[in-house]
Amino acid sequence: MKKFIPIAIIIFSIASVINAQNMRQNAFASLFSDQKASRVGDAITIVVVEFSQASNNAQTTTGRSSDIALNGGGEFNGKQLPGANVSLGLSNDFKGSGVTKTSGMMRTKISATIDSVLDNGNLMIKGSRKIVINGEEQTIFIKGIVRTTDIDPNNSVLSYNISEAEIRIDGSGRIADSQSPGWLTKLFHWLF
Repeated sequence: MKKFIPIAIIIFSIASVINAQNMRQNAFASLFSDQKASRVGDAITIVVVEFSQASNNAQTTTGRSSDIALNGGGEFNGKQLPGANVSLGLSNDFKGSGVTKTSGMMRTKISATIDSVLDNGNLMIKGSRKIVINGEEQTIFIKGIVRTTDIDPNNSVLSYNISEAEIRIDGSGRIADSQSPGWLTKLFHWLF
C-alpha cells in the first residue's frame, strides 16, 4: 500500500499538469462580475431600436397694393376742355405653404466585435449582417463607440447608447432595382 501512494501522487500530478488552465488567460476575469466584452475581438450584441420622426410646417402670406389716380380738366378761352381721368392700380399677393414629414423605424439585433479599445476605456465596435431572401439581399452595417458601463449583463447594448453611431441598411435585388429610376430618367433629371 505504501508503494501505491507515491504512484497515485505522480499520476495525479501528471493529470493536473495536462489539464491545467492557463492562469494568464483567465486573469482578467473577476469571480464576482459579469463576463462583459472588453477586449479587442470580443463579440457584443447590439439591439437596434431606432425610431425617428421629423416634421416641418411653413406658411407665408404677403400682400401689397398701390393705387395712383390722375384727374385732369379745365377751360381754355371760355371753352370747357374734355376731362381726363387716369388711374393705375397695382397689387401683388403671394400665398405659399409647405409641409414635410418623415418617419422611420428599425428594430433588429446585430452581433458586432470590438475593433479597438480607446485610451479612456471606451470600445470601438463594428459589425454587419447579410440576409438573403428569395434573391433579395439586405446588409446591415453598424459601427460606433460604446462605454463599458452601457453594456448589459447579457453582453448586449442598446443602439441609442452608441455614440457616433453609424447604422446603414443596403439592399440589392429586383425590388431594389425597380425602386430606382432608369438611366433615361436620371439623364433628364441631370439635364433639367
